Amino acid sequence: MRHLHLEKRGLRGLAIAESFSQDSKKSVLSGIVMSTDFVIDGFALGHSTVGGDDATEAILSMYEKLDRPDVSFLLISGIVISLYNIVDVKKISEKIGLPVIGVTYEDSKGIEDAIKHHFPKSYDSKLAEYSKLGTREKITLGTSYDLYIRNEGCTVSEATHLLDKLTLQGSVPEPLRISQLLANTLLKAKF
Repeated sequence: MRHLHLEKRGLRGLAIAESFSQDSKKSVLSGIVMSTDFVIDGFALGHSTVGGDDATEAILSMYEKLDRPDVSFLLISGIVISLYNIVDVKKISEKIGLPVIGVTYEDSKGIEDAIKHHFPKSYDSKLAEYSKLGTREKITLGTSYDLYIRNEGCTVSEATHLLDKLTLQGSVPEPLRISQLLANTLLKAKF
């Protein structure tokens, strides 16, 4: 497992966000490689199934296709994406040997009831995957906004420091903000 060397200038990470519409069968996943100096020097694209179980594998595939040994961490916007397609942060971190941080922006009591509602005949496996995620950690950025994270391969303190470095204003770290803009654009372009 590579550690976060937060003192290093130009530390590169892959930030992944998604976009989909209510009638989408697939969600657009976009990834950007951005350094802590805010230099963008790479993109990765993929898809995950809306309501499916392939988000973790889709993110792993994006990372592998990128083939960038200089990437030192992954940021993921959301851990339950594409209408209950659950991202296994621990599996991704173990598989690629890098710190992985899943970021969400709102507090919630959980989504168990929503999963049961949307998957009345098959919710058991989704609930099992969801429970494996564990609890989120609430952190407060230097911008005074709260984030909720799940982190693997780094401490909460390291994750907080990194997200602080990457957040220019508000609550959304810059690499995730740009990745989200790209995903939204690709969705409109019917990628």
